[in-house]
Order: sequence, then structure tokens, then C-alpha cells
Amino acid sequence: MPEIDTQDSEVQRVATQGTFLPDEKGKNNSVEAGELTFEEDTAGGLGRHLGVFSTTFLIIGRIIGSGIFSTPSSITKSTGSVGAAMFMWIIGFAISMAGLFIWLEFGCMIPRSGGEKVYLEASYRRPRHMTSILFAIQSVLLGFSATGCITFASNMILAADTKVSEHTSRGIAGAAMVFVALMHGLTPKLGVKVMNVVGVIKIGIVVFIVVTGWVVLGGGTRIKDPHASFRNAFEGSVKTSNPYATALYKVLSSFAGWSNAAYILNEVKNPVRTLKIAGPLAAAATPAEVSASGVTVASFFMLKVFGKTASRVLSVFVGLSALGNVMTVTYAHARVNQEIAKEGILPFSSFWASTWPMGAPTGGLFLHFIPSIIMITAIPFGDAYNFIIDVEGYPRAIVFFSVVIGLFLLRWKKPFAERPFRVFLPIAGFFLVGQSFLLVAPFLRPPGGKGDTSQPYWAYPLVGIGVMVSGLVYYVVLVHMLPRIGNYSLKHEKIVLADGTHVMKFAKSKAE
Repeated sequence: MPEIDTQDSEVQRVATQGTFLPDEKGKNNSVEAGELTFEEDTAGGLGRHLGVFSTTFLIIGRIIGSGIFSTPSSITKSTGSVGAAMFMWIIGFAISMAGLFIWLEFGCMIPRSGGEKVYLEASYRRPRHMTSILFAIQSVLLGFSATGCITFASNMILAADTKVSEHTSRGIAGAAMVFVALMHGLTPKLGVKVMNVVGVIKIGIVVFIVVTGWVVLGGGTRIKDPHASFRNAFEGSVKTSNPYATALYKVLSSFAGWSNAAYILNEVKNPVRTLKIAGPLAAAATPAEVSASGVTVASFFMLKVFGKTASRVLSVFVGLSALGNVMTVTYAHARVNQEIAKEGILPFSSFWASTWPMGAPTGGLFLHFIPSIIMITAIPFGDAYNFIIDVEGYPRAIVFFSVVIGLFLLRWKKPFAERPFRVFLPIAGFFLVGQSFLLVAPFLRPPGGKGDTSQPYWAYPLVGIGVMVSGLVYYVVLVHMLPRIGNYSLKHEKIVLADGTHVMKFAKSKAE
């Protein structure tokens, strides 16, 4: 092995992507993830076409989506008061910012698409394939855009000022999902431009609502008692931790976009520089009425301030915001699905990893589309919305907890690995504490033994754990049981699809 001058910036950049990098003691400090090399993983597809502007709006588009407009009602209901709800928003924002810095370290160190999949593979290399499979199962099963589609449908119906059947509502939500999938699959670069435009509209909506809120508090509207929500703001707050964990899940779901850029780094120009810029850049009703207003809380706010016509107009914009959220989530998650498929751990991996015909990950899009449509057509609206967010949040907390532990492990195992960005370790510790609370608190009994949905309070964490256990079962069956029963061993082979995408494939080899 020739000697490498680690002072050269270009060598450092390549070293970050998996090239051998010795420290002063001669030990290998390369950070690897998955079975493909960096060059193989980035082959095929659309190439690097996303700049700082598009990457920033890919993050903003997810943060300002369905959750930030629709979940305040359920958060206030969970905590029992406006003051407690606002406190949860502050805590959630702090945890999200801590997570952003952790993901910046990982993303700059390993600038590859896949996000948590890549970071878990880099942190836990053994047992081979286990972390990939555990992440894959929860990502595929819970990686849907149903809630955003439901919010879009709810606001469009509210804007039309009409009553429709549940089947019609489902049809509108399903049509939104079909539109987004076709747009990203057939016209991927146009889809990015549409997301950017919708992102600008979203910022305008939020700024308008914030300014209106300050005007209301200043007494500049017809609201009789604008300070009613803040008088004895913490009155009625619940006294146990379970409801706060549920509320925090919803807050973090609303801020989920901070990790969005990490999922698409194979398509980002100069990914390390862009990630360090785009990541940080992207960051009036009474409690009883807000708790009862459901997923149309922003429109209810406008109804209180400006009247029915303005409420209907804002419903259109909130609906578009939710649709924009579906666009950004679908765009990013399709890339995650493709990265999962490249590892060869899913049935028909070559199909799911394909970028035919337009360079977009159409297989990954379809893998995202399937659970989304199932959720839209099979799950009742209303109470189901909250339960879906709760269930989705618990496995995510397990994954995030594992990622931050992995950060500490890599700091210890690979102290001299190239890190263009380093998170302050106490910040990582704060994030770890937050995820620990989210894992433990849901099992503590809430007041009256009832959670924020009609299901038992312990149902959603158990379902979330069940999803992760199913991944463990899949791993044991695929990697250990079937080879033992069939008397064969598994070998990984690399294949190249017609579109240039590199994919790993499990091949059976007869055991001797």
C-alpha cells in the first residue's frame, strides 16, 4: 500500500468515502458502510444535480409539512395546557437541532445516500447484514406518506366548504399519492423544481401565521380575549410522563425534516459543503378548541381571526403544504428504499433498486407507494391519524438511539477518521437522553390509564417493538435458518443493472 499524504484535501475527501486512511499508529481508520464501495453506490441514477438551494428546500419542505399545521391540536390535548404544549415544542426543537448536528457529522464523514441505514452499517459491522435488515424492515413497513395525503384531503374538503363521504376523502388522498409518485418517477427534475416552489409558498404561509399571531396578541384583531390561552398557561397540565412522550413524538415528527438531506447525498453537488450549509439554514385558539379542531388547526386559527372566507383560502395553502411534504418525503424515502435494495436483502432487490426508465429510483418509489396506499385505503380517518404517528415514532426512536450510540463507538474505534464536521459530545449526550425518554415513558401509565387514542396507551410502543422484532426474525430466517435447512451457504455477488446501478445479490453455494 503506497503512503498517503493525509494533508492533501482531495485525498482526505476520498478517504472519507471509504479509502484506506492510516493514522499515525498505522491503523486503518476508514469508515465503511454496506457491501458496495462509494463509487459503486453512487453509480447510475440522476447524478449530482442538487445544489444548496434545492437541498435546503428539501429539508424545509419536510419540516413545514402536514405535521406542523395538524399536530398542535393533539399535542395540546395530550399535555392538557398551552404552556405545557409550548414547552414540548421547545424541547422538541432542541432535540431536533442536536440530531441535526449528529447527522451532520455522519453525513460529512460518509457522504452517501441512505441516512440512518448507512450510519448503522458503519457503526455496527457485525453481525453482518443484521443492522441493514433491522433498519430495512421498519423503513419499508412504516415508510409511508399517508398522513400527509390525509391532511391534504382534509384541507381541500374544508376549502370546498362541503361534506363528502369517507370514500371520497380516501379517493382524494389516494389521488395525491398517485400524482406525487408519477411526478417523481417520470419527471424527477421537474419534481425538484415543483418542491422548491411549494417550499417558498410554505415559508410564506408560516410567516403570515406567525405575524398574524403577534397581531392577535397585540389586540389588533376582533378576537375578544387574545391572551386567553396564555392566562394560567400551565393550568390543566398532566402530571405523568406518558402523555408528554406521546406529545414529544408528534413534535419530533413535525420537525423530522432535519435529517432529510442525509437520505439523498448521492444526488447532491459537493455533498459535504452543501450539507454543512443546507442543514443549519433549513431550521390563537384556546386549549379546548384547539384540542377539538383536529387536523385543520391552521384553518381554524384563520377562522377565529379573519372569518370563514380566509379560513377556506388558507385551507388551500395548508393542503398544498401537506402535498409538498408528501413530495419531499416520497423523494427522499424512495432513495432510502433504493439503498436498502442495493444490499440484496429484499426479495426482487434488482427491481426495487432500478432507476429505469428516467433515472429516478422507480423501484424505491413503488416500494414507498405500496404501504402509503394501503394506509390511505385501509385505516379509518380521525383517531387513526394520531395512532399512526405514535407507532411510526417508536421504531424511529430505537433507530436514532442506536445511531447516537454508534457515534460514540466510532469516536472510540476510529478516532483518526476524517471528520469534516464534529458534533460537541454533550450535544450528542442530550440527544441520547431525549431518545431514552421516548423509549421508556410510553410504558408509564397516563392519567386514567388512557392515552391520546382509543387504543391502550401501551399499544403503540408494543406495535413499534413488534416491527423491530419482525426484522430480527427476518434476519435469522434469511441468514441462518434457511441456509441450515437447505444445506447451503450465502455468498454476496455484485451485479450491474442495465441502468448502471450496482446491486448486491445473495447467491447460494452448496455447503461441503
